[in-house]
Amino acid sequence: MSKYMDVHHGMKGITADQLQEAHRRDLAIEAEEGVHFERAWADPNSGTVYCLSEAPSADAVKRVHAQAGHPVTEVHPVPLTIE
Repeated sequence: MSKYMDVHHGMKGITADQLQEAHRRDLAIEAEEGVHFERAWADPNSGTVYCLSEAPSADAVKRVHAQAGHPVTEVHPVPLTIE
């Protein structure tokens, strides 16, 4: 499994409750594609949302987001992580 960061645009004004609900929708169906969404961040002013996941492929990430109702086209592999 690899890590991915996906980026949603056009979500200007998103609230914490809306971000949480979108994340819940992803979590409810993620197992169907073997994806695990770990965390999400948002900038309500720009309308940008970032999601970190572990998945078998970028396409699997895209399918879960599309099925959850918030499709994404920008998915980046994250092959290097430090803590």
